Amino acid sequence: MILTADSTVAHRTARRKTHNGWHTTYIGQNRNTLKDGDAVPSSEGLYPMAFLVEKEGGAVVHPHFHQADQYQVIVQGSGRLGTHDIATVAVHYTDAYSAYGPIVAAEEGVSWFTLRNAWDPGARYMPEHRRQLREARAKYQHREATCGPLPPLTDAQLAALTAPDMAAVIEETQDGVGTWRYTVPAKGSIIGPDPASGGGQFWLVAAGSACVPGGALLPVQSVVFVAPDDAAATLLAGPQGADLICMQFPKRATD
Repeated sequence: MILTADSTVAHRTARRKTHNGWHTTYIGQNRNTLKDGDAVPSSEGLYPMAFLVEKEGGAVVHPHFHQADQYQVIVQGSGRLGTHDIATVAVHYTDAYSAYGPIVAAEEGVSWFTLRNAWDPGARYMPEHRRQLREARAKYQHREATCGPLPPLTDAQLAALTAPDMAAVIEETQDGVGTWRYTVPAKGSIIGPDPASGGGQFWLVAAGSACVPGGALLPVQSVVFVAPDDAAATLLAGPQGADLICMQFPKRATD
């Protein structure tokens, strides 16, 4: 199950105003898109979710946790996440039931993707949900992993590429969590990590453009999801080349 979401299409069809910014759904339902009477997706099994959050300058998201593993990827602006300064492109991973935050937007604002491989009903804010977090600790570890910022390659840097390159920016763990950056010259191709080593992968086009074989060319801030039972993903760079981030989730206990 390889899913793709074109950023141009998502912004045109699924971007909606919030009280302090914008929210754009790319893949799957989320608490902001479910309507009264809609069936809530099961929290069991694979359920890819991807959406873009854009916050105005000075906006604050208070400390909280989620019931699903997740990546957050800063794609525009800057600010602070907990004790970490964040800017484009910074990657932040948290296991389910790992509290983090606050997220504080700088004066210019900040935008990030939230990426999950399982359904999540929404944030559980601290300290009012501290008891639930403590009860979950018997089953779930607290884990955060970060990298970046990794400034996207400029057009000139993309044009200067002569061969594909890959670097691990969050080293892969025994249970499969890992993040890799691929840079690909114009019309070049790469093959990603074996998805069977983890619980699914999201790919982000950070600069340039890329596509999966037989698919349409995806512009900057487009995403691709690769399921654990898919073959390793092949990504083809567009005419300007591509700067790609691959983020892999951990295997679940039942995987």
